[in-house]
Amino acid sequence: MSNRTPLMPKATAVWLVENTSLTFDQVAEFCGLHQLEVKGIADGDVAQGIKGMDPIASGQLSRDEIKRGEGNPDYRLRLQESKVEIPTVKTKRGPRYTPVSRRQDRPNAVMWLLRNHPELKDSQIIRLVGTTKPTIAAIRDRSHWNAANLAPQDPVTLGLCSQIDLDSEVAKASKRTAAERKAAGLPEAKAGTLLPTAETVPGLGPQPDISFPEPEAEPTETPQAEASRVLARLNELSTGEKDE
Repeated sequence: MSNRTPLMPKATAVWLVENTSLTFDQVAEFCGLHQLEVKGIADGDVAQGIKGMDPIASGQLSRDEIKRGEGNPDYRLRLQESKVEIPTVKTKRGPRYTPVSRRQDRPNAVMWLLRNHPELKDSQIIRLVGTTKPTIAAIRDRSHWNAANLAPQDPVTLGLCSQIDLDSEVAKASKRTAAERKAAGLPEAKAGTLLPTAETVPGLGPQPDISFPEPEAEPTETPQAEASRVLARLNELSTGEKDE
């Protein structure tokens, strides 16, 4: 079968079967269908109720091409190149759809993103968790209606976005921030260090500094002292054997 098939192949096959003397193999090859399917169209068992579409009127096949096929059963029809260039339509990616069961978790995910990735734009947060700008603004300035009960939660753990999407958005934001700092003549931001537990765990005050004493180094023994110790041990063993 050909890789390129006409628009509405079944409707085109119906028209060719009804209006031409092409063989089933030729129609099947041109429309990208199976031979038995084309035979079923001719018998009325397949494509019932489908109105045939004229490939000549749609500019996909010429009359001369059909005549060549009717005159030679081994001839394979060729799809005519379209004279009209159809531009590809780029669909704008909208906000991510969030299941109803997960929508109550979105404010917690927004708070987590605002706290851990402040470099993200509102549009990026919207793409990740499917929220709105007013909601992000309300969570940022603590004016959200449920601000007292919000707790930051990782959107990946909540199932609102994938780790790949989150890493991609963070990488874009970091690249944009670095470019803005460079354009402003500011030095590159250094990587941060881990904060102490007293600052990251709520309610945990400063902890006492627990230090362990270093083990004392074992005294080194000179060869003479080692020889004297071994000789004294041998004397003790020999004396014990004599007593027995």
